[in-house]
Amino acid sequence: MRGDGNGLVSRHAGGDRLPAARVSTRLFFLSSGFVNAAWAPMVPFAKLRTGLGTAAFGTVLIGLGVGAVLIMPLASWALRRHGSRRSMAASCVLLTLVLPLLAILSSPAGLAAALLCFGFGLGGLDAAMNAQAVEVEALTRRPVMSGFHGMFSIGGLSGSLGLTLLLAAGLPVRAGALAITAIFLLIWLTSLRGLLPGLEPHHAASSGGRWRSALHPLVLLIGGLCFIGFLGEGAALDWSALFLRGKDVPAAYGGVGYAAFSVTMAVGRLTGDRLARHWGAVRLLRASAVVAAFGWVGAVLLPGPWSVAGFALVGLGAANIVPQLFGAASRVRAVPTSVSIPLVSALGYAGMLAGPAMVGFAASVTSLGAALSGVGALLLLVFAAARVARA
Repeated sequence: MRGDGNGLVSRHAGGDRLPAARVSTRLFFLSSGFVNAAWAPMVPFAKLRTGLGTAAFGTVLIGLGVGAVLIMPLASWALRRHGSRRSMAASCVLLTLVLPLLAILSSPAGLAAALLCFGFGLGGLDAAMNAQAVEVEALTRRPVMSGFHGMFSIGGLSGSLGLTLLLAAGLPVRAGALAITAIFLLIWLTSLRGLLPGLEPHHAASSGGRWRSALHPLVLLIGGLCFIGFLGEGAALDWSALFLRGKDVPAAYGGVGYAAFSVTMAVGRLTGDRLARHWGAVRLLRASAVVAAFGWVGAVLLPGPWSVAGFALVGLGAANIVPQLFGAASRVRAVPTSVSIPLVSALGYAGMLAGPAMVGFAASVTSLGAALSGVGALLLLVFAAARVARA
């Protein structure tokens, strides 16, 4: 693991605090996935309130991804100045305030501004909680990163399904959003005290050196691979239902592909730490890339409903790509974690934001099946560069 000179490992973090820190970090990952996914069931209601057409409303939705990317320089400064625990708390306060607004705003400009702030909160929390996870993993002295990301996946499934069930039971969307917000608030408030401060040593690199270190080729390579990983996740989210519809799967069952992807991703992440200990990060990253690539090929080539099995395989393979890349970024010795983690997060969110549009453009030139096959081909780059996990 990284030495004290560049990492977030606190000299004052005793072993007696480590069990509480592990539990609290898991709960923060859970709550982040929970509040993130809760927005999805509110989207149709928001579109109806604004009265916008599909294209115009899609422009409004971009604000969330843009906010998550733009917040990263500030997130890096906050990690360096205040540590990951305070940064996580600040992001959670913002998310707690903004989430209820997403259920009531009807002005397109107001909703776009709220989504931008929601993206600020999600991006800031993502960078800070991954920095906290890096510190906990360093003190634990064994792989735990995939398990943390597995909790995020479980939170995502819980948030989306929970709000969907509340709305299906007849609860108004405003009340449902308040219920989700209250649960989120309860989780993060009760978990905050167990976190480690996550402060960098005072002798870490200077400000100018930090931003020069952001251009470190290895960090940029890891960020590029993270872009591919998030691109695949975004492609599965935005295109799986439409692709299955083109294979004569009824529209009512279009979400099954992404549901299969989400379930196998959660399973893969919850078992990823054990695999990392047994195989090592490099072999796990290579295996993950191959499985996900074959999954995309299966999703494209298998007939009709059998295509769902391909999306399930994509989720299983993609599960441990991003966690292993975050771990690799934290081990680049020449770059402080307060720089490497936000940078890799920003490039990842850029992949999530731009990826679906890239798939759409490629599909307009060729076909959707060919475009999704291209996503699988990009994963071979992750396979080829998997040695970065040994950084």
